[in-house]
Amino acid sequence: MNIPTQKTDGGGLPPGMDITSPSKHPRDPLHGISLESILNQLVQRHGWGEMGRRIPIRCFQFNPTVKSSLTFLRKTPWARKKVEDWFIGEL
Repeated sequence: MNIPTQKTDGGGLPPGMDITSPSKHPRDPLHGISLESILNQLVQRHGWGEMGRRIPIRCFQFNPTVKSSLTFLRKTPWARKKVEDWFIGEL
């Protein structure tokens, strides 16, 4: 049996697909965007001070790091939702 295969760019992605710019998904604006990427973009745009002011959680206010924030946000759905909603609001 001969199954057609799709050519790739050598990295496993079909031609024209770029891993840094996720494709649009009709119902999920965060489709293909990692929490780490969201966090890094918000830190770059606003800084930890503004993030701690808008979302008053300790991991943003005291010795903030991406690692500690990711750990907290992955375990705390309400805080993750606030971060994701803020990010979506800026798209």
